[in-house]
Amino acid sequence: MAKLIITRADGAVTEHEITPSIEYAFEQFKGKGFHKAFREEEKQGDLYWLAYECIRKTGEIVKPFGAEFLETLKSVEVVDSDPLV
Repeated sequence: MAKLIITRADGAVTEHEITPSIEYAFEQFKGKGFHKAFREEEKQGDLYWLAYECIRKTGEIVKPFGAEFLETLKSVEVVDSDPLV
């Protein structure tokens, strides 16, 4: 699996696993397969939506996805996660 390292505009850094429920939510949002979207399109907006969904799933109240939410981000990085976790 992979995880996101999300750095917020205020300097806070969090890590979030890309779980099956996150992948499914992405597919419902995009109307296409998770892996296909990232292999063929490689859009940063899709990565930012994943960050949005990961943060939202923690129970944090977030601004609706769009410009206001994006202003709360500094960076989003995809890294491999420990396959045994």
